[in-house]
Amino acid sequence: MANFEAYQEYQRIEDYEEDSPPGEEDLLVHVPESLKDSWHHIKNLDNFFTRIYHYHQKNGFACMMLSEFFELIQFLFVVTFTTFLVNCVEYDVLFANRAVNHTGQGQNPYERNKVTLPDAIIPSQQCTQRIQDNSWIIFLLIMAATFWIYRLIKVFCNILSYWEIRQFYIKALKIKMDELCNFTWQEVQDRLISLQREQQMCIHKKELTELDIYHRILRFKNYMVAMINKSLLPVHLQLPLLGNVVFLTQGLKYNFELILFWGPGSLFQNKWNLHPKYKRSGNRLELAQKLSRVILLIGLANLLLCPFILVWQVLYAFFSYTEVIRREPGSLGARRWSLYGRLYLRHFNELNHELHGRLGRGYKPTSKYMNSFTSPLLAVLAKNVAFFSGSVLAVLIALTVYDEDVLTVQHILTAITVLGVVITITRSFIPDEHMVWCPEQLLQCVLAHIHYMPDHWRGNANKSETRDEVAQLFQYKAVFILEELLSPIVTPFILIFLLRNKSLEIIDFFRNFTVEVVGVGDICSFAQMDIRRHGNPTWMSDGQTEASVYQQAENGKTELSLMHFTLKNPRWQPPQESSLFISHLKEKVQHDAQGGPSTQLLLSEAPLCTSLHSNESGTGPESLVASVLAHPILTASGLQGRDHRFVPPSSAASAAASVLASLSTSHHAHPSRSRPHVLLPSSVYPEATMYRSDRTVINSMSNSDSRIRSNALHSEFASAEMSLHAIYMHELHQQTSHPQRTSGHWQSSVPMRDLHTNTGFHAHSSHSSNISMPAPAQLGGWKEEEEEDEDDQEINSGSSPKKATPRSS
Repeated sequence: MANFEAYQEYQRIEDYEEDSPPGEEDLLVHVPESLKDSWHHIKNLDNFFTRIYHYHQKNGFACMMLSEFFELIQFLFVVTFTTFLVNCVEYDVLFANRAVNHTGQGQNPYERNKVTLPDAIIPSQQCTQRIQDNSWIIFLLIMAATFWIYRLIKVFCNILSYWEIRQFYIKALKIKMDELCNFTWQEVQDRLISLQREQQMCIHKKELTELDIYHRILRFKNYMVAMINKSLLPVHLQLPLLGNVVFLTQGLKYNFELILFWGPGSLFQNKWNLHPKYKRSGNRLELAQKLSRVILLIGLANLLLCPFILVWQVLYAFFSYTEVIRREPGSLGARRWSLYGRLYLRHFNELNHELHGRLGRGYKPTSKYMNSFTSPLLAVLAKNVAFFSGSVLAVLIALTVYDEDVLTVQHILTAITVLGVVITITRSFIPDEHMVWCPEQLLQCVLAHIHYMPDHWRGNANKSETRDEVAQLFQYKAVFILEELLSPIVTPFILIFLLRNKSLEIIDFFRNFTVEVVGVGDICSFAQMDIRRHGNPTWMSDGQTEASVYQQAENGKTELSLMHFTLKNPRWQPPQESSLFISHLKEKVQHDAQGGPSTQLLLSEAPLCTSLHSNESGTGPESLVASVLAHPILTASGLQGRDHRFVPPSSAASAAASVLASLSTSHHAHPSRSRPHVLLPSSVYPEATMYRSDRTVINSMSNSDSRIRSNALHSEFASAEMSLHAIYMHELHQQTSHPQRTSGHWQSSVPMRDLHTNTGFHAHSSHSSNISMPAPAQLGGWKEEEEEDEDDQEINSGSSPKKATPRSS
């Protein structure tokens, strides 16, 4: 970040309306009498829209409150049960280290030494006395009680606020609670926008847009995505023997947000405004020192609380995962998207359910790619360990079947359990000898869903370095549990020794990349998806962007985020610069589609392509994406088409362009339909009509008798269309970044900036299948369920304003 002074200061971007004045933080303010039961002036739209979104995603009032109630009970149970186990159990008796003699009248002589559960439990009075005599236990119980009371108060407040949201859904949005699950978020959002015109929820804005709502829900999340994209947060650690390790846990992320957004001494003076002093460059050094002190204090607080947090983490992990591991030992070898991966792969203005759905579709291909890497040495060891363990286990099981008294032998059950776990674990290291993998094609399939991939992965999919970098995004569940257990220990040191050193860069980042939209508040400028300010020339923005290297989003995030938001919100009207980029992209797709295969041919190849990608089954959208990815392999092999004519070789980009052009043609053929982008052969969707021509696909949703089915299809095919755009844009990025490494078809493509003058276009049909890529570089710039609590999605805001010209600070 050497060129801070060359970039703009904090900017104020004018909008047509005012926002509510700062400091008005009540959730809802009703207009009295005349507008009873209306929501005429909502002061804190950030909080309001966030709660509306959570209410929809968490399936209504009853589910939300029941979940919060059981969270309270769960915490109370863990604390009470742990205290009981520590103070009220006589373990010498339980483990038979001390004899117990039952001398009661009528007692069976053979059972006098048999230990029962009540024998190992200390009487209640003695147990209570033990607790009272232990000051350390008393201190921990007081802390736990204080935290539980705090959570109880918070739950009570949530009950009141979400009851208000429930009334809003019923009375304002006209959505009954038993029908809530039938409504998609886009439908709820459309009703919100319509309601603004009727009741003026924000009295200073005439219209709300989709981007307004997204900005308010994702204000702080967009900042986090941008900071990961620009490699600002210290999540990459260089460790001896382990090398480059990514470490980002729930606790560390919570501390980042506490320091930057809503904690004491944070950069924001309220939920929607950056403090004015951080908007000026004159005192940046002083502000950096102040931020450094805040980070130091919070780091020391984490260090002080480390023992208590660590104990809670261990207890929670033990109660949560022990039974699962005993029942399914292989679950630790399952993979999940890491918290870092969720931030790195997240688009700007992408809601949680959109991200979860996209990464969910990418789970299987990513798992297959990671499983394609096997260690021959580990496989040999695993086979032999499994043989020896299985032999002993078989004998023990046979003896147990012959005489069940074998189970009374000391530690026999333990041995059987351990041997079963060992066998399960070793089997995970033995590859499937009948499966053949193609890492390069699998990685392309992964790209179609996750949308982001560093340049040096191309052509290096079979290398262990690439696999290790993918593992940073897609980690073992065992690694996730281990990181969370280590988090209380590691987090204080990251804050004190690493984050403090970035204080000045953080101050400059928030000044340079924060814009104020009057009527909305302060938002991250990247979240505006402004091609002119943050576009990258190698991502089809050449001639349309004025951004320096410092201002550009990495890995094409601005361009891909814009396309994603446009496809997810088809009624949104983008600003002029963004509209120009989208129109140029459509023109280039039309040009490049002229040399690509027909959509009818691609769909006819869908079953074979699905098999090539090792998909057990494929829906219409999945089969379509698989066809686009595998078509270059089929054509390069010299296979004949269905009409027994030779099909000339072509690239994945030309195939994607052909399908996208068909979507565009279908859209113009049915202008009255908001989303006619459905590509399904009749074999997949029986009532679908076959194509009128090689370039036109008939919409099969128009006569759908089910709104739910229609919404599901729309979502799936919007995702498939975004996957095609991701493939296509990555291919164009490759030819722009490395023109000497491309040949044939893509050398004669028309540049984006020349589309308006060059109408003649001829594409060659050959494309090099072996592309040498640059040497692997350090992977820079890059959650469980998305276990994002409400603190993780704190109030956010934004709009689609006019843009201001950058000026030097």
